[in-house]
Amino acid sequence: MSTSDPDRLVRPYLITGGRTRPVGELAIEALVETTAAARERSVTLRFERQQVVALCATPVSIAEIAAGISVPLGVAKVIVADLAADGLLTIHGTASADGPSVPLLERLLDGLSSC
Repeated sequence: MSTSDPDRLVRPYLITGGRTRPVGELAIEALVETTAAARERSVTLRFERQQVVALCATPVSIAEIAAGISVPLGVAKVIVADLAADGLLTIHGTASADGPSVPLLERLLDGLSSC
């Protein structure tokens, strides 16, 4: 169900407590994974937070989380940041400040060319 769906009962600002930005900066490609604590506590989480914990059983990007729970990217970032602050998610670093390596980009280009 998308946030533009007229049947959606909860507005995005309610999900995030009115916040529009996460504490700290999160890249949309950052990989997120549940912690052991999250697997034990997931039944006590509510709605979107429980969905995020379930999605992150295997590492997924923040962009994939937003798509998976049908919320805007900013909302997903706030939820992920909150869950990480509670020790329920681990956010893995992204590429270095220098950017991705040339060999990685070449493999990516080769992969896209073969599609």
